Amino acid sequence: MSYDLLSRIAIVLDHPKNVVNIAGVTRVMQNFGLKTLRLVNPEEFDAYRIEGIAHRSADLISATTLHTTLQDAVGDASFILGTTGRARTAGRNYIRPREAGSLLVERAATGTVTIILGREDRGLTNEALDLCHAVMVIPTDPEHPSLNLAQACLVAAYEIFLAVGGGEHSLPQGRRASRPPTQDELEETYAAIETGLHRIEFFKAREPSAVMRTIRTIVSRATPDLREARLLGAIGYEIDHYINRKQVGHDPDTTP
Repeated sequence: MSYDLLSRIAIVLDHPKNVVNIAGVTRVMQNFGLKTLRLVNPEEFDAYRIEGIAHRSADLISATTLHTTLQDAVGDASFILGTTGRARTAGRNYIRPREAGSLLVERAATGTVTIILGREDRGLTNEALDLCHAVMVIPTDPEHPSLNLAQACLVAAYEIFLAVGGGEHSLPQGRRASRPPTQDELEETYAAIETGLHRIEFFKAREPSAVMRTIRTIVSRATPDLREARLLGAIGYEIDHYINRKQVGHDPDTTP
C-alpha cells in the first residue's frame, strides 16, 4: 500500500461552523490514513474537544493548520477537488467519488492535492468552486440529499484508500478443513442424507432423484470443506441411528 501518496492528500474545511464536525472529519482521516487537515476560518477550534471525540488523534490535531483564506490553504496544491451536493452549472468538471479517488491518487504521485469541503449550511461558494480543477458529486436519495462534513469526507477518503490499495488485505475467513472433500467422500455424504430422508419418509410425496439433485446443487454451490461435508453426512446418519434406537425400544430420550 502506498502510504506516501496519502501524505500528499490534504483535507480542507472552508469556514466550518461546528467543532463536532471537525472532529468527525478527523476521525475519518484517521480511519483511512490521511494526515493533513487544513481549516479556513473555523468558527471554533478546540483541540481538547476534538480529541475527546476522535480519540488518539493528538498527532493529527497538532499538525492541523489554520488559514485566513481558502487561497492560502490550497496555494501549494497542484490539483484541487471541490465537493458539492448537486451540480449547479454545466460549466464545471463534475465527477463521481470512484473516479475522484483514482484521480486524486494519480495526481498525488506528482504533487500535493487538496479536497475542499464547504460550510455545513451552505457548502462551497461559487468563488471556492472556481479554484477547483474538478468537483465531486456524491449521489444520494433525492428526498434526503444532504450529507454532513464527516459523511462526505468518509466517501472521498474511502475511495482514495481503495485507490492506493488499502482494500487488498483479505477478508477474514471461517475455519476451514485442510482440504476439500473428494467425490467419493461427497457421495458418502449424499448417501447418508438420502438414507436419513428415507427413514423420515421425506420422499413419501416427492421424487427422490429430484430432491437429491437439488441437494447436490446446493452443496456444490456452497463448496464445503471436508469437515462441513462430513457434518452434513452425520445428520443423515444420526437420523437413521435415532430411528433404529426408537424401533428397538432403546431411545435414550424415553423415560421408562
